[in-house]
Amino acid sequence: MGTPQKVFITGASSGIGLALAAEYVRRGAILGLVARRRDALARFRDAHPQHPILIYAADVRDADALANATQDFFAKHGCPDIVIANAGVSRGTITGLGDLQAFRDVMDTNYYGMVATFEPFAAEMAAARKGTLVGISSVAGVRGLPGSGAYSASKAAARTYLESLRVEMRPRGVSVVTIAPGFIRTPMTARNPYPMPFLMDVERFAHAAARAIEQKKRYVVLPWQMRFVAMMLHAVPRWLYDAAMKKAPHKPRSKGD
Repeated sequence: MGTPQKVFITGASSGIGLALAAEYVRRGAILGLVARRRDALARFRDAHPQHPILIYAADVRDADALANATQDFFAKHGCPDIVIANAGVSRGTITGLGDLQAFRDVMDTNYYGMVATFEPFAAEMAAARKGTLVGISSVAGVRGLPGSGAYSASKAAARTYLESLRVEMRPRGVSVVTIAPGFIRTPMTARNPYPMPFLMDVERFAHAAARAIEQKKRYVVLPWQMRFVAMMLHAVPRWLYDAAMKKAPHKPRSKGD
């Protein structure tokens, strides 16, 4: 049996992050898990008492708290092999209706939180000339979705940031993988009051994502059917996109995430 992988995951208390944690437990990895809800992380850790799992209650918008979690993980297990920046929030937003703070909150978590997650690890991985940085983007970042301006903008920023990072880190021996989910069955999508084509169970998503990470894929859309949707969204001219989306359902505005 080989040396277990060391995997650090943010947003690990529910949804995609929790499913990825379960997938890597199955694979025998050493885990560092970050989320705002310590109780949820503790329940997961306690459900796997024979498994090495470190938990950190931190918000990815707090760079100092992330750095402290990083230092603790380094001290106990060394540099991780895989860092997954998964923490994310989704809120329905409309410009002109007082949603500026919601825009900032979504961008701070989904984009700046990703940068803050990678910041403490990138130099160490580059010095070791190994490791994989993984960012969870979204098909929603391909085009701006009406009613989801904050979310689409944050995921578009994440997607282009990850592309820049991939090119920067490749000569330094570090891989960067972008995972772009479509509709995944999680508590976040459970609130969507509209049809979700090709809805994928989160456990299947986590298994496929871990396989893509293992293969060091540059960019992966899951489920695979959404890859063609993303390609069409990217290629369709603006006038046709505007006409098609004119009556598209909007994500409800909310103060929660």
